[in-house]
Amino acid sequence: MDVNSEESEVRSTVYSVKGNTYTGAWQNNEKHGMGTQVWKKSSAIYQGEWKFGKPDGCGTYSVLLPETKEYEKKYSGMWKNGKKHGSGTYFYKNSAVYEGEWGEGNRSGWGRMYYDNGDIYEGEWMWDKSHGQGLIKYTNGNWYEGAWEDGKRNGNGKFYFSDQGQLYEGFWADGIAKCGILSDFGRDQAPKPTKYPIPPLELKEPQSVFGIDEQQQETP
Repeated sequence: MDVNSEESEVRSTVYSVKGNTYTGAWQNNEKHGMGTQVWKKSSAIYQGEWKFGKPDGCGTYSVLLPETKEYEKKYSGMWKNGKKHGSGTYFYKNSAVYEGEWGEGNRSGWGRMYYDNGDIYEGEWMWDKSHGQGLIKYTNGNWYEGAWEDGKRNGNGKFYFSDQGQLYEGFWADGIAKCGILSDFGRDQAPKPTKYPIPPLELKEPQSVFGIDEQQQETP
């Protein structure tokens, strides 16, 4: 790499020994400011802000498709110290898309994930997994809203079975329902409702349950 650049000098194009090319601003012999980097080996390209030799600020990373020889955008958003950090959108190899917050290159914070099968998750993330409070809507109409941990349903939540018209509210552990209440919810509109509706829950003869009889109630 040409290391004879002076502070704040702007070069048209600089080549590295590996064949990579950079066009943009320099400061103290480092990429600093607005610039474009093209990697020879992967033919990937980054266009945006740099700080002290690394992508930092707002920028877009794209890859070259061998079959079409056209660039496809992979990530557009904020960077810090060479990693995705802040608000940004990532496009996966299939039709999946994530838009939301990032931390040190991982999905972290609030974000919305559009999966390639049509499922949509919206909520909190940590270290690239759904973690915290979130809602996922499945393509079959079912949805879950509640607590997540390490990408699985964990804690209190609600799961709606749209085809049966039932709602489960309870506690989850490692993605499995452990304890809760199942009730009818939208049963009249469900395409495949259960044969018999769930009767309402009520307490019969509460006096006997709590050990109170009529004579005791009348005694002053």
